[in-house]
Amino acid sequence: MKFFSYDSKISQFILKVVQGCCLNILWAVFSLPVFTMGAATAALYHVTLKLARNEEPAILKQFVRGFRQNFRQATVLWLILLGAGVLLGSDCFILYRLSRSSSGAAAVIWTLLLALLIGACVVYVIVLCYVFPLVASVENTNIAMLKNSFFIGTHYLFCTILVIAIHFAMFFVVVRFFTPMIIFGEGLCALASSYLLANVIAACSYDPDAEAQDGEDTPEGPAGY
Repeated sequence: MKFFSYDSKISQFILKVVQGCCLNILWAVFSLPVFTMGAATAALYHVTLKLARNEEPAILKQFVRGFRQNFRQATVLWLILLGAGVLLGSDCFILYRLSRSSSGAAAVIWTLLLALLIGACVVYVIVLCYVFPLVASVENTNIAMLKNSFFIGTHYLFCTILVIAIHFAMFFVVVRFFTPMIIFGEGLCALASSYLLANVIAACSYDPDAEAQDGEDTPEGPAGY
C-alpha cells in the first residue's frame, strides 16, 4: 500500500520522529558532563541540518564527527553563555525581590532595572537559538559567532519566534501534560528547528569558492559595467 510505503508522507514523518528520538538520546548522553553540552548541541545541529537538507547522513557517525570537529569552539561558547545565563538569572531574581520588597522611588528604580535586564535576557535567548547551529555550519571567531547570532536572529525575527515556540511547546508538554515526551526532547526540537534554520543559515553564509566559480561561469560584460 502506498500509504505505508517508505516514500509516503506518513512513513517519512514517522522516520523523522524516530530520528529525533535517537538524536535526543545521543545529545543527552554526550551532554552528561554539562560542560560538553555546547559541543553536543553543535553536533546535534550538524546532523539535523543535514537531515533538513535531505542528505540522509549516518546519524551516529555524523554526530560523533560533529562533536569532535566543533568541540573546542562550542565548549568555549557554551561556558561563556552558561556563565552569562547564571549571572542574568541570579540578577533577575535579586532585582525582582528588591522591587517587590521596596516602595516609592526605590521600587520604580528596581523595576526599571529589572525591565532592562529582561531585555538583556531576550538578547541572550536569541543568541542561544543561533550560535550552535552556526558553529555546526560555518567557521568564524567566537566573537563573530555571538555577534552574527544576534544579528541573524533579529533580522529573521519570525524564524526566531518559531524556533523559540518549538522549544517552549516541547517544554510545556513535558512539564504540564506528558512527561514521557522528554524522550524526544531537544532532538526533535532541533530537527524541527533545522527546517527553519537551514535556509536562513544558507542565505547568510558566504562561500568564496562558489562565488568564484559563478564569476568564472559568467561572461564578462562590456568595459565600464
